[in-house]
Amino acid sequence: MSAAPAKSLVDTAAEFGLKREEYDLIVQRLNREPNLVELGVFSVMWSEHCSYKSSKKHLGKFPTSGPKVICGPGENAGVIDIGDGQACIFKMESHNHPSFIEPYQGAATGVGGIMRDVFTMGARPIALLNALRFGDPSHPKTKRLVGGVVAGIGGYGNCVGVPTVAGETNFHHGYDGNILVNAMCVGLADADKIFYSAAPAPGLPVVYFGSKTGRDGIHGATMASAEFDDASEEKRPTVQVGDPFAEKLLIEATLELMASGAVAAIQDMGAAGLTSSSVEMAGKGGVGIELDLDAVPQREEGMSAYEMMLSESQERMLAILKPGREADGRRIFEKWGLDAATIGQTTETGHLVLKHHGQVVADVPLAPLFDDAPLYDRPWTAPTPPARLAPDQIPAPRDYAEAILKLMSAPDMASKRWLWEQYDRHVMADTLEDSSTGADAGLVRVHGTKKALAVTSDVTPRYVQADPYEGGKQAVAEAWRNLTAVGATPIAITDNLNFGNPERPEIMGQIVRAIEGMAEACRALDFPVVSGNVSLYNETNGAAIPPTPTVGGVGVIADYARRADFGGLKGGQALVLIGETQGELGASMYLRELLGREDGAPPPVDLGVEKRNGDFVRNLIQSGQATVVHDLSDGGLIAAAAEMALASGVGVQLLATEDCATHAWLFGEDQGRYLVAARAADAILAAAEASGVPARVVGEAGGDMIARPGLFSLPLERLRTAYEGWMPGFMGA
Repeated sequence: MSAAPAKSLVDTAAEFGLKREEYDLIVQRLNREPNLVELGVFSVMWSEHCSYKSSKKHLGKFPTSGPKVICGPGENAGVIDIGDGQACIFKMESHNHPSFIEPYQGAATGVGGIMRDVFTMGARPIALLNALRFGDPSHPKTKRLVGGVVAGIGGYGNCVGVPTVAGETNFHHGYDGNILVNAMCVGLADADKIFYSAAPAPGLPVVYFGSKTGRDGIHGATMASAEFDDASEEKRPTVQVGDPFAEKLLIEATLELMASGAVAAIQDMGAAGLTSSSVEMAGKGGVGIELDLDAVPQREEGMSAYEMMLSESQERMLAILKPGREADGRRIFEKWGLDAATIGQTTETGHLVLKHHGQVVADVPLAPLFDDAPLYDRPWTAPTPPARLAPDQIPAPRDYAEAILKLMSAPDMASKRWLWEQYDRHVMADTLEDSSTGADAGLVRVHGTKKALAVTSDVTPRYVQADPYEGGKQAVAEAWRNLTAVGATPIAITDNLNFGNPERPEIMGQIVRAIEGMAEACRALDFPVVSGNVSLYNETNGAAIPPTPTVGGVGVIADYARRADFGGLKGGQALVLIGETQGELGASMYLRELLGREDGAPPPVDLGVEKRNGDFVRNLIQSGQATVVHDLSDGGLIAAAAEMALASGVGVQLLATEDCATHAWLFGEDQGRYLVAARAADAILAAAEASGVPARVVGEAGGDMIARPGLFSLPLERLRTAYEGWMPGFMGA
């Protein structure tokens, strides 16, 4: 029997996710064939996950600077000035593919990785957020995936000791084959002590510290840049394994090393591990780097150079130290019980040179790895937005009380208390509000000051599916609105752009138009993008996820005594609706959950109106005139009123004040609106009129029902049972 023919490097390149023309380009850049190690290095650095080769052209449309921006995109995380010599450092990233294959470790290592992006710049992590999208609850995998992901997020964040304070969780059959797990971390640093990754000069020692390198996570970046198919669960070996206790030691050692003054540059080992960290540090600094892989701390025997360079073992860092400071580093690493070794030095060659067992196993120029990956201007088809649905085209419910119960117990609308109670939301003792309470954004005190950071993550995928441009605008506007609703001044965003295969023109059209809508909203709302992540190829067997460009927003409250939530409603307060209502029911929760339809144009976003109304509401909060505020989003006015009533334990009587069909008035999802509770409603109405802001009294708090005379009357406890019962019922809790 003859032996199988040897696999060619072209075939291997294809397995690594490189197309034939990309392989040919590597040969052209090197003037020779690469060896296996070099091919592996190119494959991860040229992956979609690391190079943004399909999206970079369009990401340039985002505004990325502003008076509060210290560092925009291009570093490990974004940095903004929050006053008093302090900076906030934050970023959001995806761990979608790993979390589908191995939900606990996939989600856990997503949390660990995003924290490293933040503390590698000198910040102590103070808050975690997540944005989770699961398949239809009836899908056989959904319950297991929810349980694993939630346990992984809680298991890692709780053990490290950083509170998980905000986020969102959605269910839709479009995520049946490809869930989304987007993790965000927010940290605090001194504004004059930010650390960057660019190697400053040749001749400096390169120090590895943290956990040992194993064989987990090899080619994780490549897997994250490929579609799923029926065999995807076989990729479990490419999912990393996390150790939150090692991460805690790593945080403390890293911050102490920085405080010692020994650090010249520093980078965490995230996607593509030792490859990306070394290439990015040297590439940004315009120097070369030489590594002796024999010196890399290894937890498995006989590891090859290829395995060490592509491993995505967790809890590892790479630092370039100042001359003569290696002993200081060694003392700190020994104190915290971390593995550490000097594994190389920066050079003048402009090359990445790898040595193993005394032999040079790779020698490649850094330029094509770092900033000269192939970039594509992929063809795209502009999506055709659907026509607006007029309210009279959509039937009203026969029984309003039953309709409200059904809406508020739908998977996307129902309470996620079961989920949030598995996260430690109050460790560090600075959490003021979190997603389990009644506030539109998480709030965390800036320790030792009167300031607080407000944080949120938002997108409405059904809007983006219907019209990527308007949906992109709305994602940014809703994040801005949620920060505003707690009294914060919005400063900047991070984003996580989750889409399907960009090689399909209709998907690329979603990407382009969503980015353009987001960029317009960022400009209009003075809300620049300072960091982000692109996650493409989120599809299985050719079926793409709903387009999901998640927005993570950060804002500041100067005095957290002047803040708002929606859980402080008191009997006798008037409910004032800020903003106009046309009764927009296209792509709404009402349409989907009560009528089983997912059609129609999403509500348009008038950014001028959004800013005018939001600035007015924020001024009410900051001046002390309003302490109970809720933005209107999914489910419209009735959902906002119901959530206020449930969070406060106080009933609401709505008035018959509608400007359109009753069901559209109650369930319409018109944008730029807030519900404000106050005893002095006349003063708010007068101020609104003076500011040109639409405002009217639409109800009053009191009693134990949510009702509108002559239309429906629903006991609050019956509503609470439906609202609180879905999630624990689904999970069998």
